[in-house]
Amino acid sequence: MQFLGSHLLSTEQLTLGDIDTVFQTARLLEPVARGEKVTRLLEGAVLANLFFEPSTRTRISFGSAFSRLGGRVLDTTGFEFSSFAKGESIYDTSRVISGYVDVMVVRHPRLGAVKEFAEASGVPVINGGDGPGEHPTQALLDLYTLHKELGRELHQFDGIRIALVGDLKYGRAVKSLARLLSLFKGITFHLVAPDELQMPSALVQHLQACGHQVLQTSDLATGLHGVQAVYSTRIQEERFPSPEDADRFRGSYSINRAVFEQHCQPGTVLMHPLPRDNRSEHCELNNDLNSHPQLAIFRQTDNGIPVRMALFALVMGVQDQITASLQDPRWALRRR
Repeated sequence: MQFLGSHLLSTEQLTLGDIDTVFQTARLLEPVARGEKVTRLLEGAVLANLFFEPSTRTRISFGSAFSRLGGRVLDTTGFEFSSFAKGESIYDTSRVISGYVDVMVVRHPRLGAVKEFAEASGVPVINGGDGPGEHPTQALLDLYTLHKELGRELHQFDGIRIALVGDLKYGRAVKSLARLLSLFKGITFHLVAPDELQMPSALVQHLQACGHQVLQTSDLATGLHGVQAVYSTRIQEERFPSPEDADRFRGSYSINRAVFEQHCQPGTVLMHPLPRDNRSEHCELNNDLNSHPQLAIFRQTDNGIPVRMALFALVMGVQDQITASLQDPRWALRRR
């Protein structure tokens, strides 16, 4: 895709070349993401962080990424504090706010709403979560995490085996990751979920049409066998008809140390888009794994900063200035 001035709404926009561009840019920005260096690449630029669905980690991650590039962040959270509460349309909201800022990140509970923002906007819109649809930046940071944890460059991803576990019907992050992985060759997907929460059939057919192996099972032990990475997801209770419907599936696919040691290879990477349900009887990746070296979930969230910084740099067209900005003597090495 042409990043400069463009919206990022779906993983379907991305090629392997685009992903490589994002990763190369993210690697350059990692010292800034860690607070070791300072850059003012986006000084004077303003981000509208528009989150109309609950979020802590993703909203702050986007805000931190933009701030570390030297820009300013304006936040809106929830419907009750927005003009939607007065009956304003997405079209009007987007047209107005895009006149105030240089880029928008939008999260919305309704599928298709982020696309409506983009269609009305005069500035780039990045999808921060589109109902049960997509979460493209999460998929990029997840793939970046796999690249680092498995020690593989993108051209070495062909043939990996990965288990996608839990709520595969409503979980947007896991669907976006599956679409990104479909760009490679010979991936083996273990889709581990109850029948009611399995991956949508259209996406399964897409994976198969791309030449990948797909094993669908409701048995956790079968699904964990022989994989190099496990991507666990929580039950997306907010998308179920009622809490009682969600309760039927809680804790069904909890992985703890005993399960890991019995069914996973020693080097298997454990991932989760978070938040996980930390109640002991429900927790997808049990708290007894918190100190386990293969639990990558916190390294995964850390990776969101350089990846989102890279996307901002690319859509704002300043990626070619990164190296020079990091060598600018005005921005000396920081001490943490």
